Amino acid sequence: MTKAEFVYVTYIKTTRERLWQALTEPAFTARYWSNHHNVSDWKVGSTWEHRDAADPSILDVVGTVLESDPPRRLVFTFVSPAAVGDDDKTTRVTYDIAQAGPLVKLTVTHDRLEPGSGMLAGISTGWPEILASLKTMLETGEPLPPIRTRVGGKWSRMEFV
Repeated sequence: MTKAEFVYVTYIKTTRERLWQALTEPAFTARYWSNHHNVSDWKVGSTWEHRDAADPSILDVVGTVLESDPPRRLVFTFVSPAAVGDDDKTTRVTYDIAQAGPLVKLTVTHDRLEPGSGMLAGISTGWPEILASLKTMLETGEPLPPIRTRVGGKWSRMEFV
């Protein structure tokens, strides 16, 4: 079966270096990414973890850094901790960062996705929410209000009507 991919492009008034910092430093990621720390040294071969900042015992996603070229490109695997080692459930995320004057073009490609999977459905709404909050934070100093929060171990989303 052919794997699916999700591509999202956004333009941010910032520098590549500042964007790299926002993508890789736990204190930054917790501000715009549903209160999660992305933890790694971001060296090729290293692991990375997507942990709940309020309860670090909650580990939502893990992976391995495949490429790291600060501040231009970062590639890592993305998988549920329960599915580590299952290549069919392991996906890949690529951040490509390009600068043009005062703007940065961030292209996020999330590929190796199972068509119709829960992962594809989740990231199809998740990435736009996360990246909108990241852009807002870098341009204004404050992220968007949380669109989704974990309450009693379950995720709830803001309702748009």
